[in-house]
Amino acid sequence: MTVHFIGAGPGAVDLLTIRARDLIAASPVCLYAGSLVPPEMLELCPADARTVDTALMTLAEIVDEMVRAHEHGLDVARLASGDPSVFSAMAEQMRRLDAAGVPYDVTPGVPAYAAAAAALRRELTVPTVAQTVTLTRIAARATPMPEGESLEALGTAGGTLVLHLAVHRIDEVVKELAPSYGADCPAAVVAHASRDHEIVLRGRLDDIAHAVQEAGIRRTAVIIVGPALAAEQFPDSHLYSDTRCRAGS
Repeated sequence: MTVHFIGAGPGAVDLLTIRARDLIAASPVCLYAGSLVPPEMLELCPADARTVDTALMTLAEIVDEMVRAHEHGLDVARLASGDPSVFSAMAEQMRRLDAAGVPYDVTPGVPAYAAAAAALRRELTVPTVAQTVTLTRIAARATPMPEGESLEALGTAGGTLVLHLAVHRIDEVVKELAPSYGADCPAAVVAHASRDHEIVLRGRLDDIAHAVQEAGIRRTAVIIVGPALAAEQFPDSHLYSDTRCRAGS
């Protein structure tokens, strides 16, 4: 028996990896967050699978479901929106599974920021413009941010900044980033990336908050800030340059 932590991607079922699809189809138990995982993804589960919406459950209750499945020899598909490596709360679940002696593995998924960049038709790293992507969030009512990881501090590093779980505090985000990025810095918000009801907003730091409020976006969105979003005049990458030495390649 194994608990499979599975990256369910940004929402579109056809963005699941083949491995993820096969694991879901073979697992008698599926734990998912109903607020983030679309119902059609559950159609991949076996017809008689036990499906559990974890949206309103505590960590202890979720782990109890996994342990119970282990005791009955049943594999578990534990779906995490996007990719499990970022903001999935997987680490604390693994810690408890280790203590309970329950085996697990991890299957990566398409992260929300990648789906957002695809919707924007933008590369987040552009030669001489931005070569660093920072993934972060804000504290709000969640776990406090570590020392030195405030938006104000991260903004001074430049590059492309991507925020998850922060669109409901868009005014605060703009206030903290404007001093380092500038009010006219390109900004974008993508809600429900890859889904039929996807919303894409493009603007600048000084007007993106208004656009978000007008669109009524409160959750399930990614904020992206940085000059790469509007970069047009930049040198071609050295990767495919005809001056690059390719001996031995």
